[in-house]
Amino acid sequence: MSTESILKVENLRVCYGDFIAVQDATLDVPKDIIVSIIGSNGAGKSTLMDCIAGVHKPKSGKVYFNGEDITALEAYKIVARGLTLVPQGSRCFVRMTVEENIIMGSYTKKARAGAKDTLERVYELFPMLKEKRNQISGALSGGQRQMVAIARALMSNPAMILFDEISLGLAPTVIKDIYAKIKQISREGVSVVLVEQDVKRSVKTSEFSHVMLKGSVVLSGYSKALSEEDIKKAYFGI
Repeated sequence: MSTESILKVENLRVCYGDFIAVQDATLDVPKDIIVSIIGSNGAGKSTLMDCIAGVHKPKSGKVYFNGEDITALEAYKIVARGLTLVPQGSRCFVRMTVEENIIMGSYTKKARAGAKDTLERVYELFPMLKEKRNQISGALSGGQRQMVAIARALMSNPAMILFDEISLGLAPTVIKDIYAKIKQISREGVSVVLVEQDVKRSVKTSEFSHVMLKGSVVLSGYSKALSEEDIKKAYFGI
């Protein structure tokens, strides 16, 4: 596993009014691997991902991507630097076609220049989307819309993708297929952060894991080295 960090989060604190959603969260993400962030509903995982991606701004703390402080950058500038987010909920523009949705991901100048070749690579990864490229996205199943969201993220030619609860509400067979695609994306040189409530699937898929509880990172380590008991205690705070 690479020891070089592509992402560093230092003492991040994120608030919604008086409510502290993320409290002094600190973590490292090594380059070119899959890292999981595990935690129960309300642990602060999605807020942390939104903050890293520039959707929310922290009250304090720092986010570094490839050695650059990106804490204050707008979301579109963070995407241009190679970090993109696949948010939970299979979000698509439902009145647009599959291909129109996917191409939306290539809006940065660098991505537009190679959009044709990138689209072909995306269709190789998701041949089903090529078959349905002229269909309206609103007519797709939840799993198919999730694939569209992943394909759209890939169109920006990212160095890192944050996947937030991508298996939420999907059938087991669809989840298995999507996870296989994520592993393939990782093998092709994209660093991956995988946010999940499903502990077993996350630990099995990732090489390194972080556990969040009440807005803080309370346990970190190589996935194979973390015992079920240690994870359980950190997950539930017992």
